[in-house]
Amino acid sequence: MARQRKLTPERKAFISGLLEHYKPETAQDVQEMLKDLLGDTLQGMLEGELEDELGYSKYDYSNKDTDNSRNGYSKKNVVSSIGEICLDIPRDRKGEFEPQIVKKNQTDISNIEDQVLSMYAKGMTTRDISDHLKTVYGVDASAEMISKMTDRILPIAKEWQNRPLDRKYAVVFMDAIHYNVRQDNAIVKKAVYIAIGIKLNGSKEVLGMWVGGNESAKYWLGVLNEIKNRGVEDIMIVSVDGLTGFGDAIHAVFPQTEIQRCIVHQIRYSTKFISYKDIKAFMADLKRVYQTTTEEIALQELDKLEKKWGGRYPSSIASWRNNWPQLATYFKYPPELRKIIYTTNSIENFNRQLRKVTKSKTIFPTDDALFKMLYLSMIDITKKWNGKPWEWGKILEQLCIYFEGRITLADID
Repeated sequence: MARQRKLTPERKAFISGLLEHYKPETAQDVQEMLKDLLGDTLQGMLEGELEDELGYSKYDYSNKDTDNSRNGYSKKNVVSSIGEICLDIPRDRKGEFEPQIVKKNQTDISNIEDQVLSMYAKGMTTRDISDHLKTVYGVDASAEMISKMTDRILPIAKEWQNRPLDRKYAVVFMDAIHYNVRQDNAIVKKAVYIAIGIKLNGSKEVLGMWVGGNESAKYWLGVLNEIKNRGVEDIMIVSVDGLTGFGDAIHAVFPQTEIQRCIVHQIRYSTKFISYKDIKAFMADLKRVYQTTTEEIALQELDKLEKKWGGRYPSSIASWRNNWPQLATYFKYPPELRKIIYTTNSIENFNRQLRKVTKSKTIFPTDDALFKMLYLSMIDITKKWNGKPWEWGKILEQLCIYFEGRITLADID
């Protein structure tokens, strides 16, 4: 049951007086009333500040103990969260008065810029934001002005992208997401390379987002080198998709890192060769391969799978055989860690949220425009990343054993 708002008799009388004076009939009328009250309140506070500065109230010359005095007003329009407000800023003759409630050169007393960034982070276009500000707050802000406002975030985003990273990570997920970007008067499909790491204390963070050309192992090599240059000395396990040459690129930078190829990506690849008539039966047999308890049993099930289906679908079976060393990495770990590393679901969920935010933009005018929106979206998404993987303490204990000598107490926050 909803709680009833309780008003004191004094507050009831105050509200009744306001309603009697303004006689609002609509929600818009109430907003105008609040804007008027805010303006009067600010005006009163400005007058109080100058009175405190001079040491005497208006017209109370008997208590005046200064050679400074009031010197009229200057008009000033400020933007508030409920619309534009016109104020009379009091002045002193010596020009020493520095108002604090509305500072000199301050034209925005609201959190509208924060709201603009928040709306942009949630995928609203600059034109939509402009319309929203006009409708809700009565603020005229062109799409170009909104764009310039969001551009202020770029230096912060670049600084974030180049920040130092932890020395060691338990798991790092790597994947790419693709967008259309205008370049040299043409529309180019570009990959955004994304790396998400799980620290040794169990917390998760986005290591970086890189806008590049088409996804390739060569570009990933550059990303990995940048990660290393930013302070990462060791990664225990990397979970990736099936991009050709990805494993070689990882080992070129982090030679001791174990690679887990995403099982889900592998299933998608191998089942695309299967007839729809056989897919249900084939998947039932395939599950016995990747859902079993040990690698030994998995290989036995793979033999059975090949015996039953290899004649009709040799390419599907061959893809499991050829990639087995990287597909089977998770079998050596406990169930708690297997659930984390055997798919790239963690980063795919992140990418899915990015796509949801950016779906209103089919083409980005520049790489910076794309990176700006992705950064703001990332900040919005990761606010909810507060927890740790289930039974992380147990997982960490086993990681310390599996990677003996590579993880020490000093590495754990």
